[in-house]
Amino acid sequence: MPNLLSQRRRSGILAHISSLPSPYGIGDIGHSSHRFLEFLAKSGQSCWQFLPFNPTNPLFDNSPYMSVAAFAGSPLLISPDLLKQSGLVSAKSLDHNYDFSPFQADYTASWNFKKDLLAEAFTNFEVESNMAFQLFCDRHRWLEDYALFMVLKEQHTNRGWFQWPRMLAARDESTLKKHYLKHKERILYYKFEQFIFTEQWKQLRSLATDLDILLFGDIPIYVGLDSVDVWANQDIYDLDPDTFLPNKVSGVPPDYFSETGQRWGNPLYNWSSESVEVRKQLEDWWVDRFSNVFEFVDIARIDHFRAFESYWAIPAENDTAVDGDWVKGPGAGFFKKIQRRLGELNIIAEDLGIITQEVIDLRDKLELPGMKVLQFAFDGNPDNSFLPYNYNTSNCVVYTGTHDNETTVGWFLNHQLNDDLRKTIKELANRTLHDDSGIHNDLMYLALSSIGCLTIFPLQDALGFGNDCRMNSPGVPEGNWGWRCIDEYLSEELSISLRARTKLFGRYSESKPKSEIQAEMAKK
Repeated sequence: MPNLLSQRRRSGILAHISSLPSPYGIGDIGHSSHRFLEFLAKSGQSCWQFLPFNPTNPLFDNSPYMSVAAFAGSPLLISPDLLKQSGLVSAKSLDHNYDFSPFQADYTASWNFKKDLLAEAFTNFEVESNMAFQLFCDRHRWLEDYALFMVLKEQHTNRGWFQWPRMLAARDESTLKKHYLKHKERILYYKFEQFIFTEQWKQLRSLATDLDILLFGDIPIYVGLDSVDVWANQDIYDLDPDTFLPNKVSGVPPDYFSETGQRWGNPLYNWSSESVEVRKQLEDWWVDRFSNVFEFVDIARIDHFRAFESYWAIPAENDTAVDGDWVKGPGAGFFKKIQRRLGELNIIAEDLGIITQEVIDLRDKLELPGMKVLQFAFDGNPDNSFLPYNYNTSNCVVYTGTHDNETTVGWFLNHQLNDDLRKTIKELANRTLHDDSGIHNDLMYLALSSIGCLTIFPLQDALGFGNDCRMNSPGVPEGNWGWRCIDEYLSEELSISLRARTKLFGRYSESKPKSEIQAEMAKK
């Protein structure tokens, strides 16, 4: 796969799919995403970054980083309009009495609406005669475990798999076969959901390609304990064989975001297993995971990349992440094996937090772009590596902030900054402290003018919004992932402004959409 980021300078927007405007309580991969891609193209942007699009768990605040399935797409993001367009639901079925907020994603109400639509669509779908569906099921071997897992979750009132009867939790073969036969129709339904998600995504990706926009995905390094990934692959995780619970869990020690660290609670991989078979299973699982992700995206960020060098292991009984140990990860050898099997992949290393020289050496040995977040640049140290004038390579992605940060406006007004730092920040953008240009514009200016091969702005920063529009507060268990944008915010004025700045700093492509080029050629 060619190194897409080395081809030319680019600029893009970070906005999760759930945040996009739609009449159904949450953004989706149909018209919501299509309109956003068209907005990006008009605005001179050539990259759209979003968060993981896997199924979320309401028990974990619907965090996209705590999914029940690393290979599956979220049915919540399926487009009702495209279901109607494909003839699977009626126009009348799209009418609803839900009072959806245009400003906040309503996961519960949206799902209550969409699950009825999907049930209707499944009823109208010709399962037996649809060859595309049969080929999809044959090609994606993870579907068998996923569909059965989702059915068993239903049968056990959504309890974690480790709380199921032991023969099910331990995956006794005859017990699984019995349940598979008993719930065959419901298992087909869950396969159907994933087929529809994938078919709708193909349309989205085709439009993105047509508009010369790269789709930029996200790979959380860990998976949730209550996931099909752990249930179906127990040997590759550090679990107690009697309770099926982790011996140690994931997280990070105290850092910028939290004085007590972050205890994420995910099970850890058995990277150091003495079993050759387990190590081979781990490699195979990651090969399958990368293959799956790159069916959907052009570029992917590995969240918490540093764990491939060493990771923070917290005793499972601990309530915080203060006490733990750094344990060696699989290192460069792991990636070399992946590359031998899959070729070069367009991967971004999320290299934030407590980063040692060993992590930097691993990133550089693999020649992966890292991340430069401007909100981390201004601590009074002129040698700060996040300051644009200190960048020593263009092989990096420059952010004003990420989904885990405050918005840039909220950060600038935060009491943690003093007026001296605020003055320095404005001066670096050739501004004065009291001008009214907007700090979000100043940081976007610094990012765009840097040598970084790609600049990414959260949509909230492009709009100049405050912390009431923040996407996530790390360490805060509730109230995240809900912000939504309305159509009026994606204005012509914003589009013109973004396009002008993108052109100014050589990040704008004048190339026409492929469909337009093909139409012109057809006329000749």
